[in-house]
This record gives sequence, structure tokens and C-alpha cells, in this order.
Amino acid sequence: MRLGINLGYWGAGMDADNLAVAQEADRLGYDVCWAAEAYGSDAPTVLSWVAAQTERIDVGSAILQIPARQPAMTAMTAATLDSLTKGRFRLGLGVSGPQVSEGWYGVKFDKPLARTREYVEIVRKAMTRERLSYEGEHWTLPLPGGPGKAIKLTVHPERDRIPLYIAAIGPKNLEQTGEIADGALLIFPSAAHLEETALRHIRAGREKAGLTMDGFDVCPTVPLALGEDVAALADTFRPYTALYVGGMGSRKQNFYNQLAQRMGYEKEAAEIQDKYLAGDKQGAAAAVPHQLIDSTTLLGTVERIADGMKAYAAAGVTTLTLAPAGFGLDERIAALRAGTEALELAGLA
Repeated sequence: MRLGINLGYWGAGMDADNLAVAQEADRLGYDVCWAAEAYGSDAPTVLSWVAAQTERIDVGSAILQIPARQPAMTAMTAATLDSLTKGRFRLGLGVSGPQVSEGWYGVKFDKPLARTREYVEIVRKAMTRERLSYEGEHWTLPLPGGPGKAIKLTVHPERDRIPLYIAAIGPKNLEQTGEIADGALLIFPSAAHLEETALRHIRAGREKAGLTMDGFDVCPTVPLALGEDVAALADTFRPYTALYVGGMGSRKQNFYNQLAQRMGYEKEAAEIQDKYLAGDKQGAAAAVPHQLIDSTTLLGTVERIADGMKAYAAAGVTTLTLAPAGFGLDERIAALRAGTEALELAGLA
């Protein structure tokens, strides 16, 4: 099992620290460094900055938001980053959510599966450097009846096929991801529930495409915190979990809330959402079950973290992306180093 690092969003006051974390991950032999975007920092700029100041580690978008860019622009960005990094770029895509898609980008959040499929097909085709033409429900290239013509990408990416990941949560999205992508970016992964909540759907998609799981990268992001008091460490993640389960989306469309329900927390997920949407964020955080946090994070001593890594590897994870927590750079670096130590202790390095 390989290790990755997720820097999250840039511009939160930890930018210099994030670069130092990425450089330490590079030195320690981490496989990939991911950066996110929502409605603040954009991922390609951050990844360029990190790639220019690291040597070996891959850089990946987790995610580039589909409603933010036309697919040909994403192909241009991916090809450019792959060329500049000499083959160290990984393209992660996702539809974002209805509030961001419609509120920030002005793009209707409808038919996300069909839109994602077409987007991936166009990106893939553009990066072959063939003349780009496409007829779909959401995109038609070139536009008919006008001056547009089929043109081809002029940039030569380092590789013929850049690894393409999709951020997926729901069963149908997971199945399609298995069918059309090279990897899945997962969030709130529980090793005990990974087969039922994710892998069986991904596997169905692979089988639909005539493929196996060989070579497919199962890549969840898992917060990591080092310390002796597991309960206290878990409490630091209560606001984070409450935000996603309770407030990331509307009452009808919250993919993280639905995931918590599929893991058996139906009553708790409803309570968290009710309190969060009512403005009681502290109450929502208090309502998050300890077990939900503990099963979707790596907390405690190096030995306990190693046991958690073994469980993720046994469940089918191929790249475990860590989000090291801590108050200040020193604690985050210590957590990062604990990750490599735990991987070796678990016999997974």
C-alpha cells in the first residue's frame, strides 16, 4: 500500500506550512501530494507551486471541479502540468455539489453521471492529440453552424495516458468511476464498511467495462493524528465531521450524510443534520458518534495507526492519502513521519 498526502485548501493561513509538509512528504517517499479546490484557491496553481519545489512526489488534483472548466480546458491543464512535472501529475475530477455548482459557477447541477461521463470522454480524446470533435447531450464540439472547427491539442504531455481519478461517494457514481476511471478518490472511508459502501460498486463498474480491479487505485483520504488520548484526538475532528455530515449540501442533497447512513448511522446522521442546519454547530459536533470518527480516521500511537493501516490494506485500499492534523508545523510533520513509521511497522512499505 502506498501513502499520499492531502494538503486540502490553500489560503487558510498555513500556506508556508503546507509547502513544508509537501517537501517532507517528498523526502519521506510519499507517493502523491493532492490539493483541493472549492471556491477559494484553485488546485492547478497550488500543484504547480508544490511541483516546482519538490523532486519525486506526484502531484494530483483532488479535485478539479467539473462545473468550473470546459473539458478541453481541463485537458490543456492536465497536459501542461504533466509536461512541466515530467510525468508527475494525476488528474482528479469531481462534480462538486449543487450549492457550489449553481451558486458559484452558475452551472445547473443536473444529470451529474452523464455529465461526468461526457467530460471524461472529451478530456481523454483531447489528450490523444487527435482533432477534437464530440456529439453528446451536454457538449457538442465543434458547435454546429458556426466558424468553429475541430482542432487538436498542441501541448505534448509526458505520458500518453495521464492517470484519471474521480471523486465518488454514491453507489451509481462509484460504479461509473470503476467503469471509466483509473482510480477513485474516497472520503470518510471505514475499513469495516469499505466493501459494502464503495468497493462492490467500483468492482461492478470494472466488470461492466470488461476490467478487473488490477491497476485500479482505491485512494481514500484519512485524517491522521498522533497521541495517546484517542478520545481527545477524536474530539478535534468533531467539527470537521459535523460540517460534512450536517452542512455540506442541502437537506435533500448531502452525499456525506447519505454515506453515514449507509454505514449504519441513520439516526445519528439525521440528528447531526437537523442541528447543523438549525445553526447549532456545537450541538451537531457533539452528536457525532465517537465510533464514526474513530473508524474513518487514524488516531493514537504509531502502533494503533499501524493496525488501522493493516485494516485499510486488507479492505482493498491501494493508496492511503493522509491528512496529518496538528497545531502547527512541528505536529503536522511529526504526524507525517508517524505515517511512514506505521506503514513500515505494519509490513506494508
